Amino acid sequence: MANVIKLRKGLDVNLKGKAAKEEFQVKKPAVYALMPDDFTGMKPKVVVKENDVVKVGDSLFVDKNHPEIKFVSPVSGRVTMVERGDRRKVLSVRVEADAEQQYVDFGKKNVGQMTAQEVKDLLLESGLFGFFRQRPYDVTANPSDTPKAIFVSAFNSMPLAADFEYVLRGREADFQAGLDALAKMAKTYLGVSSKQTATALTAAKNVEINFFDGPAPAGNVGVQINHISPINKGEVVWTLGAEEVIFIGHLLNTGRLDFTRVIAFAGSEVKNPAYCKMTIGQQLSTLIEGNVTTGKSLRVINGNVMTGVKTSADGFLGAHVTEVNVIPEGDDVHEIFGWIMPRFNDYSSSRAYMSWLMGKKEYALDARVKGGERHMIMSGEYDRVFPMDIFPEQLVKAIITGDIDRMEALGIYEVAPEDFALCEFVDSSKLEVQRIVREGLDMLRKEMA
Repeated sequence: MANVIKLRKGLDVNLKGKAAKEEFQVKKPAVYALMPDDFTGMKPKVVVKENDVVKVGDSLFVDKNHPEIKFVSPVSGRVTMVERGDRRKVLSVRVEADAEQQYVDFGKKNVGQMTAQEVKDLLLESGLFGFFRQRPYDVTANPSDTPKAIFVSAFNSMPLAADFEYVLRGREADFQAGLDALAKMAKTYLGVSSKQTATALTAAKNVEINFFDGPAPAGNVGVQINHISPINKGEVVWTLGAEEVIFIGHLLNTGRLDFTRVIAFAGSEVKNPAYCKMTIGQQLSTLIEGNVTTGKSLRVINGNVMTGVKTSADGFLGAHVTEVNVIPEGDDVHEIFGWIMPRFNDYSSSRAYMSWLMGKKEYALDARVKGGERHMIMSGEYDRVFPMDIFPEQLVKAIITGDIDRMEALGIYEVAPEDFALCEFVDSSKLEVQRIVREGLDMLRKEMA
């Protein structure tokens, strides 16, 4: 019988604009881009030039420190630009797609007959290894490490997140093949929501299944690691998104790469929130234009509303992104005596507004911070939404002060910025907690190098 883990700490924010379980078509754009910043912790070395012709699966750049880790083109076509920023930092490699796609043939594989090294070699050669992340540090995994486990979360509990059960439909065989491949390399844990019923999840083979019952952030892989197999100093755990498991299975079953995702297009400013198929690196213009409200300032988010990155219609779908959200920017809102109004339509986690009297309702929140940054108050508000055996406020303070010994003692090896998304949301001090945690992880990684 699968293990059931009940979580009581956390917070479910009921936002307007959830994606309906139906699919619409998006016109394919001409240009796609792969962005090195999507792969945290790696230093890109571009291996193509402008006007080079590439197939799906050909390398665009590699990691300078680990050149065996390739990052490959999601489409076939002609390289049109290697976009660089300050100090010649590589921002993106852009490809103009062919009308008829060409693929690198990696050959069909029987994962049951493969060794762990053969699986890893295939993932490195195909570019799929670049999607693995490791704890500690929450960076691109090092293939020379031997992880004690691999964790996959099959659900996202954040507001407006894509429903993986819906995304999985029709791709169950690829998902199981991907899990079989992971199990060859290390013990694999699959985190499943207690509300999910798909047989491909609840009866998955060759993995240890754990059911999680509780509010967000129960779907975060870091929360699952903390409750199943906490990370000690010197240990390494790899994590992988459930959608990337499908990528691996498709490669094994067909010999080809397919970077198509079923994306949740959601948010209060989307006219008809639903799902659509998009390819990694696809320009968002054909998704955004004509599908969102007009006449107001909007924020387009590449990813979840709590953890995603601000972008625009000219931006490109991130490598790890499973949803695109559009909410009001809020910079065109002017309120008179807003701080003393009852605010029946505004959300508050602390019942500071009168909206809690309205029962369960959906909220259309904008991107305003609604206050200035101030000194951190040790009020316990982080702890109420942080379901890990860690003291979040003390850890954040240790990071701010640069106290590495305390950072280690307080559990920084187990966390990632996304684990603090709800802490940032409820923070009365208006601190950019996710940014602080990212800086702390980078500081510790540099110190330990």
